[in-house]
Amino acid sequence: MEFETTRFEIDGVSTVVKAIGQGPAILALHGGATIEGHEWARDLADRFRVYLPFHPGFGESGTAPHICGMQDMVIHNLRLVDKLRLDRPHLVGHSMGGWMAAETAALAGERFDRLVLNAPAGLNHPEHQGPDISKINPQELPQYLAHRIEIALRYFPGGSLAPPAEEFVAAREKESVAVGNILRGYGLGHPNLMRWLSRIPNETLILWGDKDRMLPPTQAEIWATRIPRARTHIVRDVGHFAMQEDPSCIAAIGDFLAG
Repeated sequence: MEFETTRFEIDGVSTVVKAIGQGPAILALHGGATIEGHEWARDLADRFRVYLPFHPGFGESGTAPHICGMQDMVIHNLRLVDKLRLDRPHLVGHSMGGWMAAETAALAGERFDRLVLNAPAGLNHPEHQGPDISKINPQELPQYLAHRIEIALRYFPGGSLAPPAEEFVAAREKESVAVGNILRGYGLGHPNLMRWLSRIPNETLILWGDKDRMLPPTQAEIWATRIPRARTHIVRDVGHFAMQEDPSCIAAIGDFLAG
């Protein structure tokens, strides 16, 4: 089964969506880079049709210099749901995409079925802070992304799943600008996000690797207590790339979405 590619114009932004599988729809939102790709979605393709958009300024999508905060991304994704003609798809978000999914559900949760937040960013809880990403040496980044560093290294130059080094560097430069646009308003999380979480009406799964060095897994219970219909699933001995380190994470997501 191969990925299909569709392109839409949304508010003047060329937006590319990959899709795979058959069944109930999932809209899956990637994090603050596209390093790990979307091959993980193959393991859901026998039960779901998974839509994997590249956010504006990321991957194959066009740039969007007008974006100046996460709220722009929320509106973009709601417009994308309309373009795809999806009726209450499941919503899955990883890292920055988890923050994006949470804000989307707080605003328009009735337009979605179930919600999965995989190590979501955006909470900025003062007692559960992750590292300052701007101070991480690029050579050290893989050890922040996976507990077993060899898993992360597959996606970096020289790794078995990595593009040529010049393509990798160009992608990171492009995506760092896009992340900067999203963080322009309030930084890594809106100060009122915690207040908004109680508006999320969806059955929600909070999934986190217990060895995550990028976003502390101690945040999981905070998310779960703030979202009325949430439960947690903590996975042992995996880091921020939980789905890449342990395929049981993808099975857990699929089982939850299947109800």
